[in-house]
Amino acid sequence: MELHEYARYDAIGLRRLIRAGEVTAEEVEGAAREALTVANDKVNGLALPVFGPALEHAENGPFSGVPFLIKDHGPVAKGVPFTLGSRALQGVVAQHDTDLMARFRAAGLVTLGLTTVPEMAISFSTESVRYGPTRNPWDLDRGVGGSSGGAAALVAAGAVPIAHGSDAGGSIRVPAACCGLVGLKPSRGRVPCGPDMGELMLGMAYEFALTRTVRDAAHLLVAVQGPGVGDKYTAPPPRRAYADDLGTEPAPLRVAVTTAAWSGARVDPEVAAAAVRVGRMLEDMGHGVVEDRPVLDWDDVMQCATATVVAIASTMLMSPRQPDPAKLEAVSREALEVAREYPALDMLAAFGAQNRVTRSAGAFLTEYDLLVTPTMGRLPAPHGTLRYDDPGHTLTSWLQSIFDYGPFTMVFNISGQPAMSLPLGQGDGGLPIGVQIVAPYGREDLLFQIAAQLEQAMPWDRRIPQSGIRRR
Repeated sequence: MELHEYARYDAIGLRRLIRAGEVTAEEVEGAAREALTVANDKVNGLALPVFGPALEHAENGPFSGVPFLIKDHGPVAKGVPFTLGSRALQGVVAQHDTDLMARFRAAGLVTLGLTTVPEMAISFSTESVRYGPTRNPWDLDRGVGGSSGGAAALVAAGAVPIAHGSDAGGSIRVPAACCGLVGLKPSRGRVPCGPDMGELMLGMAYEFALTRTVRDAAHLLVAVQGPGVGDKYTAPPPRRAYADDLGTEPAPLRVAVTTAAWSGARVDPEVAAAAVRVGRMLEDMGHGVVEDRPVLDWDDVMQCATATVVAIASTMLMSPRQPDPAKLEAVSREALEVAREYPALDMLAAFGAQNRVTRSAGAFLTEYDLLVTPTMGRLPAPHGTLRYDDPGHTLTSWLQSIFDYGPFTMVFNISGQPAMSLPLGQGDGGLPIGVQIVAPYGREDLLFQIAAQLEQAMPWDRRIPQSGIRRR
């Protein structure tokens, strides 16, 4: 299988080729290994060399034979080392699979590598001291977002059609926007987070994947959704398989559009214009579209974000192997110091702030079926724009800097609704622009219906990054 042929197909396309006998799973894996080598030389998205052999997986799952990557954000797959992008974690190996990883294996995904992240996954740029900058295949001088940056870079470059990601403030959607991909943050409780945690980062972090097509995201969510044993809570079961919603045209929907950031951060005009164009397209499709947004207190959002970082840092502080501060980047050191001194009353206050944001966003999405926003506030930034290792940052100033860059995503980590970034715009020099679509809690089906319509009406499949593998 030639590289240009391999990179042309999404995950479902590769699976159909394998099932039809037009290509073997071994040939697909061989092409993926070559593609990963070629792409990684350009974008620096792998945290470890390509696995040899691939991790064990089912031979008869819905994605059997499809190449896949997992994220270096913590213990994911048994026997695989992880570092959270840090020089301070050496020789740490996952002792068992997470529940989600077990489902990835059961789906037949062929896991070939581990992708780069910013240290402790607390950044919208993937430029750790440990691994250096991960480069955007659309423009190698620009970043890929974060924290699922290595995953986004390698999927966009054509190395794999699909890769694991996680999202505690926008870490799936922001890289998707930067790299021209589909990035879904599911509803809270839709995807299992066990067995080691009852909820990820106080219920404000989520796991799923980055893909190039809507159908890959829909089929993958079918394969991995649903509660794990002993899960603290779960989203309501879907009305039917999400993949069955792709050809369904919804009844006219009530759609709100906003391009104003709750923080007051400036939004680039061309980024805002992309969201407005999507609103007009939805109106042309027969939906009722108005300008509106939930009323939120940004101080509540920042309080929740701080508590999320404290939860991340606390996992390191509770580890039997304490991190060496001399090997941590500046913001990580600050986060650990804040976590050590964080008062219990402040954590309880953060839960109160989370409740206020959740109630406001939830009430808004009883009035509307969808909310459309930009995903980012700006185009993908040049390397070095966000400086995680800058000792001049306090934790508050760091969080404000990343939310000035990506001000639209964190709200829905707090409130729990499903949110998807779609590559529906292009800026200067062809740089991708993501548009975020949010649905009521548990209504991923609506997201998939609308996303499939927009994918047809505003197609992105012919846009190829200049440093990606040629697909035709």
